[in-house]
Amino acid sequence: MFEHVPAWLGSALRNVRAGHAGLMIADPEIAAPDARLDLWSPAFGAGGRLPDRFTADGAGVSPPLIWDAPPAGTQMLALVVEDPDAPAPNPLIHAILWGIEPAQHSLAEGALADGDVGSAAIGRNSYLASGWLPPDPPTGHGEHDYVFQLYALGGAPNLDAHPGRGVVLDALRATPVLAVGVLVGTYSRDVAPSADLAGAPVVGG
Repeated sequence: MFEHVPAWLGSALRNVRAGHAGLMIADPEIAAPDARLDLWSPAFGAGGRLPDRFTADGAGVSPPLIWDAPPAGTQMLALVVEDPDAPAPNPLIHAILWGIEPAQHSLAEGALADGDVGSAAIGRNSYLASGWLPPDPPTGHGEHDYVFQLYALGGAPNLDAHPGRGVVLDALRATPVLAVGVLVGTYSRDVAPSADLAGAPVVGG
């Protein structure tokens, strides 16, 4: 979708962003736990650029993820991936995975498309489809953060087969969060300076 936004419009909207304060993990009604989960990917480093194959410019598959064991009392885990830099009122949802078994410690590359997620439910992204929404930032809009959030929950609310953002947010607000892990990947479609303008003489200087 956003790959069709003209570069001039992407540049004009560069400062129009949903904002990190809108991330689920920043919601004041979600209890902030002291415990942290280590969450990482063998495909990119924390704060590093996502390889093209995980984006709309490549194969568009979901990246592999690994995490450590959750704390005692965890009944399930939930994964949410949001883009707070989208030019939209709220962060875009790129993935939801609800009801991950506590004994599961990883997701394989492409699992959110293949459905290889065990007994977990694959939620709806911001395009109302279940599965991974590949990063697709507007050209010229600058770098976008893709915030992978993994929640260890002390309860196991039974949600619909393909829960959306609002339902998941309400469930996180109502369920004890025992630990949380965060991993940020970035992606952008930059615009090179115009060749016609780069060497143009300065007039009236």
